[in-house]
Amino acid sequence: MSRIEFRIFIHFFYKKPTMYPPWSTTFDAHVHRGRIMHVMVKDRTAELKSETTVALDALATRCKKENGKLEIWLELKPQGRLLMEAKYCLEKTDSEAEPEREGLFALHQRRGAIKQAKIHLVKCHEFSATFFPQPTFCSVCKEFVWGLNKQGYQCRECNAAIHKKCIDKVIAKCTGSAINSKETMIHKERFKIDMPHRFKVYNYKSPTFCEHCGTLLWGLAKQGLKCEECSMNVHHKCQRKVANLCGVNQKLMAEALAIIEIKQQAKTTRDSDIIGREGPVSINQPGLIQPMTELLMALTPSAPPTGRGKQSHVHLNPVLWKPKFTVNDFVLHKMLGKGSFGKVFLAELKRTQQFFAVKALKKDVVLMDDDVECTMVERRVLSLAWENPFLTQLYCTFQTKENLFFVMEYLNGGDLMFHIQSCHKFDLHRATFYAAEIICGLQFLHSKGVIYRDLKLDNVLLDSEGHIKIADFGMCKENMLEEARTATFCGTPDYIAPEILLGQKYNSSVDWWSFGVLLYEMLIGQSPFHGRDEEELFQSIRTDNPTYPSWLSKVTKDILIKLFVREPEERLGVKGNIRQHIFFSSIVWSALERRQVAPPFKPTLASPSDCSNFDKEFINEKPRLSCADRTLINSVDQTMFRNFSFINPGMSRIVAR
Repeated sequence: MSRIEFRIFIHFFYKKPTMYPPWSTTFDAHVHRGRIMHVMVKDRTAELKSETTVALDALATRCKKENGKLEIWLELKPQGRLLMEAKYCLEKTDSEAEPEREGLFALHQRRGAIKQAKIHLVKCHEFSATFFPQPTFCSVCKEFVWGLNKQGYQCRECNAAIHKKCIDKVIAKCTGSAINSKETMIHKERFKIDMPHRFKVYNYKSPTFCEHCGTLLWGLAKQGLKCEECSMNVHHKCQRKVANLCGVNQKLMAEALAIIEIKQQAKTTRDSDIIGREGPVSINQPGLIQPMTELLMALTPSAPPTGRGKQSHVHLNPVLWKPKFTVNDFVLHKMLGKGSFGKVFLAELKRTQQFFAVKALKKDVVLMDDDVECTMVERRVLSLAWENPFLTQLYCTFQTKENLFFVMEYLNGGDLMFHIQSCHKFDLHRATFYAAEIICGLQFLHSKGVIYRDLKLDNVLLDSEGHIKIADFGMCKENMLEEARTATFCGTPDYIAPEILLGQKYNSSVDWWSFGVLLYEMLIGQSPFHGRDEEELFQSIRTDNPTYPSWLSKVTKDILIKLFVREPEERLGVKGNIRQHIFFSSIVWSALERRQVAPPFKPTLASPSDCSNFDKEFINEKPRLSCADRTLINSVDQTMFRNFSFINPGMSRIVAR
């Protein structure tokens, strides 16, 4: 079967170009004998203005004569004309058609991930990190919100501006989302806080700032409102958004409530101690096992892990391990990759001459993007890698004033994106092997309550033997066991599941959709969904069905169709056992999990430090840390990273050699 790809521009002699349908649209039409395309141009009231018809088989014939491409003007009746660009395409697998397919949709470039701004829900406020273009004051402590980039938080509902450090001192409910709600009434009744302000229009003779949104009261006269009781100053627009806390100091009250809570917890602890003395305490009593485990770990810091594949908890409490490494312990040889987050280097540990991959994150970028918690999640998930051979292992983390460092195993086989660019697509045996090992890694993460959320060719690396390792856990979501759901919009556009695009709450189902996209790319050499921009791509993901080449086997097509089910609960991986699908009939899962199955491809490596399997654009760049703005770094709240540094027991054994 053949088809024609159209790009249509509509022009009128006396009118401007139409904007609907979208300007410069592209679409496909299959060619059948006698098939006619009818183009109608309507105005906003759906009234027909002009029209024309085109015989597709005649157009295809003209395209063939013009080397497959054609640009013609078609006259519209009663007025206007239409510029049509057409490209003739054959849907078969002959040697002439394959290069054209590769040129159109092949995987030529790396695709970065996107993430929705993090929302902090506090007392019904929806705070997000915000850049304040003008001097702003905190509505809680009344002090200046200082620093560069995204200096503080602002509520999306009521516009209240606060320091990041003051987020735990907010006691007022958000008037934009909780006004007159049952929860608000309980809050008022419990704390007896219902003190409305008495605002009156006021003429300010000197520059004054709104004590709610923190910005300047503008104008020459009657710039804002002043409370007659507590002298609070606000914009006219902010009057209805101010909580009824006249005369109440939120900061002092929050500190007082915190003291009361600490005293209550102390009393509860004493009461439990008294109860405990009245009878024997069981070692299996809930709440006692973890503290005792931590105590034993603290007393025996050199204890080796119990072995890969077994339940080892030694590395899960990294705070107990005192950091012993600094950036001066390593020599940075090559840069393996970089992004807005920072850089990844090939580094050599001076004392042992062993090679590692060191990921350096810039603290200012982490804070600016409000990704401190994501960074801590990445470190915690990386610590799980010692329990599974298909996850990139983390040896230690440390920090400087400007950067955060992850010291990980160096996987010199490169990533799947690098390899697929050189061969266009993988053969069935190779793609099946990679897919099976990825399943082992994904299912392990899911069993630990972790959603990966950024599965793509770029994040699947090969070790020196050719086995896969999943890397980059910055998009992970923890505590997602059983019925837990989340709704954060994140991921790499080509791989994002439809439920994320629809704003629905989701679980691990999104990883199986991304797995389907990755499997499709490995087998066919192109993405299943297309668009000139993100809007068109997302529309394609929501509505289109991928095209499957005729040479694809029924079994392969079946697993892809089941992975691209748009109902999350019906998707393969969520429903049914994906390992039992006939596509994986050749896989011996028990041997695969022990890495006893020989990889179909082994990277060519000259030495342990060989980096020939990484993009040259990175390798050729000088390996150096990015310089940070001193003023910005001095404004960084370093306490945000106080629990970042640790050493995995595996690193201690390496150094001891």
